Amino acid sequence: MMPRTLLAQTFLLLAALVLLTTTAWLSLFRFIDAEPRARETAQLATSAVNLIRAALFAAAPEKRIALLNELSSREGIRLLPLEAEDRIEAMPESRFMNLIRRELARSLGPHTRIAASVDEVAGFWVSFRFSEGDDDEYWLILPSERAERGIADQWLSWGLLALAAALAVAGLIATRISRPLKALAESAASVGRGQVPAPLPETGANELRGLASAFNRMAADLQAHERDRSEVLAGISHDLRTPLTRLRLEAELSIGDEGARRAVVADIEQMEAIISQFMDYARADHGETPTITDLASLLRALSERQRHLGRALELEIADKLPAIPLCPKSLDRALSNLIDNAWKYGSSKVTLRALPTSAAIVIEVADNGPGIPEDQSERLKRPFTRLESARTNASGTGLGLAIVERIARLHGGQLTLLANHPGGLTARLTLPLSGNLRAISSP
Repeated sequence: MMPRTLLAQTFLLLAALVLLTTTAWLSLFRFIDAEPRARETAQLATSAVNLIRAALFAAAPEKRIALLNELSSREGIRLLPLEAEDRIEAMPESRFMNLIRRELARSLGPHTRIAASVDEVAGFWVSFRFSEGDDDEYWLILPSERAERGIADQWLSWGLLALAAALAVAGLIATRISRPLKALAESAASVGRGQVPAPLPETGANELRGLASAFNRMAADLQAHERDRSEVLAGISHDLRTPLTRLRLEAELSIGDEGARRAVVADIEQMEAIISQFMDYARADHGETPTITDLASLLRALSERQRHLGRALELEIADKLPAIPLCPKSLDRALSNLIDNAWKYGSSKVTLRALPTSAAIVIEVADNGPGIPEDQSERLKRPFTRLESARTNASGTGLGLAIVERIARLHGGQLTLLANHPGGLTARLTLPLSGNLRAISSP
């Protein structure tokens, strides 16, 4: 039942603390207030009894009824004889009522009783005798509110106001704690997707400022490290192209044996393909600005290029694919890598399909090759990683899936490798409809 967000948890805990302390304060107030209130109520009842006694003794007999009527109409005080057959409903047992009984017994005598109603007539009923030796008892009926105890309206109003102010402060405290942490979590997620988050504001308490400052330094260091790595890869790849071109020319002109010349040229082409993958990996997050792209047109153009290469790619596209912000060149490179892998690793049939969901567009490249073990799917998305036990009848650098994974993360999506029943592999690229794609800066 506990909410999962830090803001809600902190607010609920602070609110619970405020409610408990307010409840404790009100309980303490009622406990301390009980004795003086009970003493005051007992004194009012005693004063009314003494007043009745004095008035009846002092008044002429013919005026006593008029006097009682006057007290009843003006003060709500009535006087009735106590009968043996009276149906008496006792006052509830509580500390407040016990204190009243104790005070009345001390003032009016131990025979004094109090009742909540007599003969189903509600009120504050107090029994008394006109004198100590008198056997006759009478009921003095006071208004019920004289025996009721509640919290004064002003105390309740101030208590509610204090509670509202405390809850508002609790909400402010929870917000000041959770807001920087939420921003930190969002920035950390951006770093996990390979993006460069905006620097966090270094404000607030010392601990939060220190945390934001450390995260900003870490993000800057990671960005610098990634930039240096990309520059090194791009530089090495670029520098190797010139000697490889010379080697190709030398092989064409110097090697007389046709078979040997073709073998050398094939090795040089393989090296150039490896260099191209290094270049693709180095520029996977550079040089392109996201634009609203017609994905269906992009996929059809990709299929047409595959057809010109002699690859019968099966295309399955939903009737209506929404145009979404994409980096078209990067996405084309990613899908080309997936299709090349599908053909390279023994597949005789490759299917490219795309369909929309409520929150994303799903693009799948499915083949009927040997597939991969399920427990190796995440490992193969790392750079320079290849599977040694399956799909190894072709050479490569192990960068193809790493490039696709990086491009997927830059689009706020993900790459998933699934088994294709009855055999083969399905590479699923999930692209969200909105939200996470950032502008890719030029190098």
